[in-house]
Amino acid sequence: MMHPPTHAPVRRLLGSAPFGTTPTGQAVDQIEITNAGGIRLSVLSYGGVIRTIHVPDRDGTFADVALGYDTLEGYLSDTAYLGAIVGRVANRVAAGRMTVDGRELTLAQNADGNHLHGGVRGFDKAVWSMQRFERDGAAGVVLTHVSPDGDEGYPGTLRAEVTYTLDDADQLRVDYVATADAVTPVNLTQHSYFNLHGAGHGDVLDHELTLAASRFTPVNDAFIPTGELRAVQGTPLDFTSPHVIGERIGADDEQLRSALGYDHNFVIDRSEENGLALAARLYEPRSGRGVDVYTTEPGIQFYSGNFLDGRAIGKGAQPYRYRTGLALETQHFPDAPNHPEFPSIVLRPGAEYRSSTIYHFVVRP
Repeated sequence: MMHPPTHAPVRRLLGSAPFGTTPTGQAVDQIEITNAGGIRLSVLSYGGVIRTIHVPDRDGTFADVALGYDTLEGYLSDTAYLGAIVGRVANRVAAGRMTVDGRELTLAQNADGNHLHGGVRGFDKAVWSMQRFERDGAAGVVLTHVSPDGDEGYPGTLRAEVTYTLDDADQLRVDYVATADAVTPVNLTQHSYFNLHGAGHGDVLDHELTLAASRFTPVNDAFIPTGELRAVQGTPLDFTSPHVIGERIGADDEQLRSALGYDHNFVIDRSEENGLALAARLYEPRSGRGVDVYTTEPGIQFYSGNFLDGRAIGKGAQPYRYRTGLALETQHFPDAPNHPEFPSIVLRPGAEYRSSTIYHFVVRP
């Protein structure tokens, strides 16, 4: 297993500023953080959104590589989950139904009759409490949210905490913790879209991707997993060695047709059951910018921005068009409660849900 680089000391907080007010009168704040190398991150209390990530290229020129919006209004109308925390359950649940401990749950249906990313008003639409910190040689923000019993159909009151930490080793670490007072499913993820040219500057089809995954979970035409763990070998979904994303995205393959491109959960190859493991390496050759993704999760969803259609007007008044960003969402497998063969996402009272992911920003020759 490849281990992530060790943490280096100390970072700086740039401060907190108002970002707007929701229609219900809730104030939304933004906190900015930078590290010794100049990498700069901004976080919103609305949806726990990572709004900007400024990183250098091989010549030292910085660009914002995260898709997002200049104003709160953009996030209020967003349907692509740009930069947000999603939950209680990320990804899809077939027909919004699942059975947990013999109890049938009916969740909100918000995606062609299925449940997607927590429902109509999931965690991406919540205003989180947000506190900044600088301790133990790093700085960041702690976001907390209480999801009440019955929220989008989920049982029990869930208390969630998500911590973003930026360090001088150019790592953004995301730590998730949740507890509940009743049995409930939980599967949180971070839904940032990356374009390593810089957000709004072309598509991502020339990005080079490696996934530490020799299997994936194939889907049907409704994007629901069939339950199979299929080998990627011999398919256009084989990223076990580096491939340019646009190289095979238009191949005559039933999985690419079903998902309209890449929108699949990949099963991370692990030498150890627990702990951080390398999941993905993304690289843009022209700038030299890259990001390596490590996670404790068993899966990672690679989504190639197939539904970006230009209607979302992003930062700098740039429309986000077809495949101008991609997401690498660390997660448990989609529709897990309806597939007993998948790792469980059930959280019980007295237990803690814990998950960690590191995005290590690098510059390659």
